[in-house]
Amino acid sequence: MTDPTVARLERSRTHSPVTDPGPHAGLLRSVGTDFDALHRTVEGLVDHYRATPGGVGPEQLDDIDRRWVASQLDALVERQPGPLDTPRAPERRLGGCCRDHAVLAVAILREHGVPARSRLGFAGYFTRGFHNDHVVAERWDAAGGRWRRFDPELDPAAYAFAVDDLPRGDAEVFRTAAEAWQAHRAGLTDLEDHGVGADTPLFGPGFVHLYVFADLAHRQGCEVLLWDGWGAMAAPGEELTTEQLELTDRIAALTVAADAGDESAEALLDEIWASDPRVHPGRFIETWSPTGRIGRTDLEGRTTEWRRSET
Repeated sequence: MTDPTVARLERSRTHSPVTDPGPHAGLLRSVGTDFDALHRTVEGLVDHYRATPGGVGPEQLDDIDRRWVASQLDALVERQPGPLDTPRAPERRLGGCCRDHAVLAVAILREHGVPARSRLGFAGYFTRGFHNDHVVAERWDAAGGRWRRFDPELDPAAYAFAVDDLPRGDAEVFRTAAEAWQAHRAGLTDLEDHGVGADTPLFGPGFVHLYVFADLAHRQGCEVLLWDGWGAMAAPGEELTTEQLELTDRIAALTVAADAGDESAEALLDEIWASDPRVHPGRFIETWSPTGRIGRTDLEGRTTEWRRSET
């Protein structure tokens, strides 16, 4: 019988449909796997569509809906052939966000046979007094027998904590969506300072609820976009139902326990992921792009049918 821990590590070592580089595997293999190499590479490939001073160009803005690493690499190679760690002018980079930095780092590690996964949560190190939604990565530390959490966007010299081994349980650094949700349900925070930004309507319990499900998807190797929705996830602005609250409570509790090493919680997450359509994305999901487009994404066909734009 296969050891479940070994099986999960193998799942994280193997490319998902999202991180599969297609014909560009050699480009990922040419990048080193130490933190400095990952940071230098992904920071040079992706400009954040919201945070980059002056913004990004129209072509780069369309990039933010490129969920597949193979598609991202197609664009990067077309704009500038050659090694990924070669410096690029802004117009030759991708437009994207933290999800893309993290997923590209995960793809590089997996291409080298290193178990890796992306995680969704909230960072306290970008905006004083606010916890911004954020995606980081984890790599398996075989010597330590643990997942080592890191933020590939951060320059180690600019922070007082280890950006390549983020401290756990520190709300002012990073905590997962599940940890933030549990703190809310325990009455420790109203989550009004958790979201995309204080200048947006995307914050609070309804928003964090979405990230509890999306973090589980990333943890299971289904690296959705941050604006995808499916199953039991509420649509933007919807009031959470009792069923949604209870299911979010359960997923959050199991995620926190599994992160702490509880094998039974890991097994239950695997079971729920495999059997519950409220939790596991089906073939078709909804995509509410920050570009204003709303679409229906076919995960098997790798296409999005954009139905309309928000006004």
